[in-house]
Amino acid sequence: MKIYRINMSNLSFVAEEVPEEWKLLGGRGLTSVIVAKEVDPTCHPLGNKNKLVFAPGLLAGTMAANSGRLSVGAKSPLTGGIKESNSGGTAAQRLAKLGVKALIIEDIPEGDQWYSLHVHKDGVKIKEETELLGKGNYEVIHTLTSRYGENTGVITIGQAGEYKMSASNISVKDPKGHIRSLGRGGLGAVMSSKRIKYITLDDNDGKGIKILDKETFKTAAQIFNKGLLSHPVSGNALPKYGTNVLVNILNEAGGLPTKNFRMGQFEGTEKICGETMYDTIMSRKGDPTHGCHVGCVIRCSQTYNDKDNKYLTSGFEYETIWGFGAGCTVDDLDIIANIDQICDDIGIDTIETAGAMMVAMEAGILPWGDGLGMLKLFTEEIKEGTYLGRILGNGADFTGKAFGVTRIPTVKHQSMPAYDPRSVKGIGVTYATTTMGADHTAGYSVTSNVLNVGGRIDPLAKEGQIELSRNLQIATAAIDSAGLCIFTAFAILDYEPVSHALIDMINAEYGSNWSVDDWFNMGRFVLKTERAFNQAAGFTNKDDRLPEFFSEPVPPHNVTWDFTGEELDQVYNF
Repeated sequence: MKIYRINMSNLSFVAEEVPEEWKLLGGRGLTSVIVAKEVDPTCHPLGNKNKLVFAPGLLAGTMAANSGRLSVGAKSPLTGGIKESNSGGTAAQRLAKLGVKALIIEDIPEGDQWYSLHVHKDGVKIKEETELLGKGNYEVIHTLTSRYGENTGVITIGQAGEYKMSASNISVKDPKGHIRSLGRGGLGAVMSSKRIKYITLDDNDGKGIKILDKETFKTAAQIFNKGLLSHPVSGNALPKYGTNVLVNILNEAGGLPTKNFRMGQFEGTEKICGETMYDTIMSRKGDPTHGCHVGCVIRCSQTYNDKDNKYLTSGFEYETIWGFGAGCTVDDLDIIANIDQICDDIGIDTIETAGAMMVAMEAGILPWGDGLGMLKLFTEEIKEGTYLGRILGNGADFTGKAFGVTRIPTVKHQSMPAYDPRSVKGIGVTYATTTMGADHTAGYSVTSNVLNVGGRIDPLAKEGQIELSRNLQIATAAIDSAGLCIFTAFAILDYEPVSHALIDMINAEYGSNWSVDDWFNMGRFVLKTERAFNQAAGFTNKDDRLPEFFSEPVPPHNVTWDFTGEELDQVYNF
């Protein structure tokens, strides 16, 4: 395996040997360690001192189920701290097949030219790009697929990234030629600052993955695969209804944030829930279940067609449907699907911009429930880079400051996802304390608070939530480093043979001798590394807090956010 280091100031690349201390790091673990070591925490995120790091996980390119996640890391222009975002698609496995441990993109070019990178078996080719500037992600992917073939991987930014909006994402081509998103933290703006429009990946004649103990790996992979398929969440609920199965579940639990976190239940739930989405997909001859990357056995993605049975969007996720739906009091699934499609095309995070839309409604920019008005803001303002579009495209916090709104659901300047922290208190602890800004995937306490996975902890009570969030944040940092989908955690938490099979696969591939404790110690190391970067960037424990309006009771349980700062500070006692 090699590190490819690309310097955009002189348009050169070098292949480097992987340092010994990085050999058992991948995905988030590797991106965060490289950013922490090589990026000045006080630098401007869009300046020449920031670096953009792409890394497949430890198990990428192997037969391990659900191991095709790609991590990207940098200093975030949204939060001002360290950031890792990951997605499915075909890029991680192609990089692994090429023997690329990480791509490190550094510095910025002189002049106004834009560039593309082409990664292949002999290295990286840097070319000036003019044809696809200003184009959306769908056109970029279609054009490059026509040019280089179906088997070419594509990583790209849309118009939002070109505008350097701090809610912009980086998009990845999936096996169907559609889009997966490295969504959070504004990393599309960092890629834009390097003046890179897209990266293509040609893994023809790549060296492939070397597994030291193939038989042990194969046996462990079979156990791991079987565990994922036998779990009721990853093997049944998610494949049928997708992540949107959670709309009804969270609504019933009183934890579905409605009208910018004013209520925990939405009266229009039945019109936007996973069951309704499934029926709609089936009636329109869509695809109710497929994987976002090769080797995915959970298959929680889907293809959603419009009323004419033509493709509209795919990977139609719970957080997106919640945010533009219950969060903004819109109950029209087709309007939300159209918003999801434009977000994919222009390359902007749906969670962050849903938060911005909630704040815009608070400010009176458009009325609550105005789905068509919201769609118009995307197509006529954000896509075109107007003054209003640039405000909204810089996220909820920026929008709130621009319009004098105080009810802004963010932590570390990043919008909260689809779980009310008062009714699902463990997720509130994660929102407050994760190094990433408000992020449900950083420590998904919904497992034990709502889904009864890995035990049961009362979501309305404080007891046990600090420990739950801490342990899940540690486990998630490790899972992200392996390049595994977060939904593998359901089986890993509930089935001991699955967790041991995971460790066996890593040991078999790398010749290591890890125990389960070593695995969790790696997660602790990653979190400590990220936290140290944030502290050097100026963050303190005062940044590990929720907005003050969460002291208001939320119906139907009328519970409040009642953790003290001292209690939240205990999360990092490890």
